[in-house]
Amino acid sequence: MAKKILIVDDQFGIRTLLTEVFQEDGFDTCNASNGKDAIQLTYSEKPDLILLDMKIPGMDGLDILRYLREEDNGVDVIIMTAYGEADRMKEAKALGALAYIAKPFDIDYVRERVRELIS
Repeated sequence: MAKKILIVDDQFGIRTLLTEVFQEDGFDTCNASNGKDAIQLTYSEKPDLILLDMKIPGMDGLDILRYLREEDNGVDVIIMTAYGEADRMKEAKALGALAYIAKPFDIDYVRERVRELIS
């Protein structure tokens, strides 16, 4: 059975790119553009890994991660961010985020990190 990745980003182009890349690599994918959908998909789809954008409208990446941890959901998470927010990255790590990827990102680097963490 293929591993599943949930891609959470408010930018349609990034969701589409990551979906295509990881499906080509043999992963199952699902995606969400907001926190409510991300949380719902986490429970309904049971992904092995979440690629989670830090800045999304309404409920940001830290809010989503915090909620998942409060619900005792130990799914693996990689944070994606275009902002160098050291304090927020420390908090994400404390909440169990495995890594963070700076935007704009090199897609080959993202593929490598995902393969390392999901295998």
